[in-house]
Amino acid sequence: MRDNYNSEIPSDLLTDDDASVDGVTMQFRDGMPMPATVASSYSEVDFHRAVSLFINMVPVASMEAIRLGVSQQFSGGKPEQNWMIFDNLMDSNSLYLTGNTDTVYAFCVLDLEKSGPVVIEVPPGCGPSTINDATFKFVTDMGAPGPDRGEGGKYLILGPNYDGLLKEVSNGEVADVDGENYFIAHTPTYTNLLPCRGLLVNGDPEPASTNFRNGIRAYALKDKANPPAMNWVNGSGLVHNTIHSNHASFYEEIHRAINKEPAEAFDPEVLGIASALGIRKGQPFSLHGPKREKFEDAAATASAYARAVAFAPRNPAAYLYSEEQSKWFTLFPEWDYRFLVDDGAGGTDMDSRLAFFYVATVNTPAMVWRIPGVGSQYAIIARDANGEWFDGDKTYTLRIPADVPAKNFWSFVIYDPQTRSMLQTPDQKFPSVNSMREDLRTDPDGSVLLTIGPQRPSEGAGNWIQTRPGKGWFAILRLYGPEEAWFDKTWRPGEIEPN
Repeated sequence: MRDNYNSEIPSDLLTDDDASVDGVTMQFRDGMPMPATVASSYSEVDFHRAVSLFINMVPVASMEAIRLGVSQQFSGGKPEQNWMIFDNLMDSNSLYLTGNTDTVYAFCVLDLEKSGPVVIEVPPGCGPSTINDATFKFVTDMGAPGPDRGEGGKYLILGPNYDGLLKEVSNGEVADVDGENYFIAHTPTYTNLLPCRGLLVNGDPEPASTNFRNGIRAYALKDKANPPAMNWVNGSGLVHNTIHSNHASFYEEIHRAINKEPAEAFDPEVLGIASALGIRKGQPFSLHGPKREKFEDAAATASAYARAVAFAPRNPAAYLYSEEQSKWFTLFPEWDYRFLVDDGAGGTDMDSRLAFFYVATVNTPAMVWRIPGVGSQYAIIARDANGEWFDGDKTYTLRIPADVPAKNFWSFVIYDPQTRSMLQTPDQKFPSVNSMREDLRTDPDGSVLLTIGPQRPSEGAGNWIQTRPGKGWFAILRLYGPEEAWFDKTWRPGEIEPN
């Protein structure tokens, strides 16, 4: 080949006539791909593009699944009127990514394209509450961590089609609109999730539920003179799904979101990948025929990777006490809610972002605060002390040492690895234990020994969480109001030991 040139050509510029990659032969004629190689190249790259699109768009598909799952519980009304509330706490009937059993949820999904600017009134005493856009990016906090500081207030949510005088007012700032003061929140998308959380009072959800039902008001700004009544649906015990697909239909979910939202809300390169695969705003997308099989294979590959990074992270920084010492890990190894490495110098930690949104929802800076006594902290565990996945046929024990560094309370909840929702078992609709339980037994040294297994123990049932034979599980330890001993690691939970 070099004889065909007048000068020396570096060999790494040239393509051989025959090449083999992973057992696939590619053929060229003086660098020009033969027809079979053209076809196989397109197919191979389309597959990898579809895998990449899944990995990048899990947050978008997750929000779309929540929007659809919640909206199906209401027969009518405007989106801002329709609020799901868990008066009696969230249980395992509902499919929500790692929802907890220990705070009262109240939330709605806005559609600012339909409603225009929307007012959200939150009452005094509202716990950690947030607004996330259609890509699960943080918009603003409300309640305790928000600009109202738990005193309550009115928030004015302005969507991407807003072009008025408040355009230059930053999120969280107060502005006067027709004699009313509002905390301003601009969002780049029409769809927005507003989850509010209320803390239990001596283990009782009723005060938080009443506070939300009596104190939350939501209405379009144009309706403020005569706001319509709120529509509340109690989600406790309600069977419904809010989790995105792990199959080819995942791409239909993101097609709906791309079709709904402004193009500017998405990364243009990711949008370009979607467009190359036929997923484009304003255009139909169908999975009929051979196309479905290709997208099915891509979804299977991408979801396998998502499960790998979610349950067995390869970043050593994810392990709270090093993987050799402990199996407890965090989904925020960089301690940045934006998932940036070194404040952006290292780009986006795509594995951590994927892992987080594959098992969880709601994005707020409060999740990475390291302020003693404020907010909450989470530790995840998916393997026992021997490094094995948890087995629902086996019985395990977990020692929670004395003096748990939680100003408010701690809880331990187990989840189904398939749905990443609460584990469904025959006898327990709340697969959890928390420090407020009246029947929780504490040992003389102040520690608590939990039993996790399929059979109720002969004594200490308040310390038992049931598993389901034939199913695996994973768990999250939550500390509400984490104290210094958690951050400096002078206190740490025990490992989960098989009996």
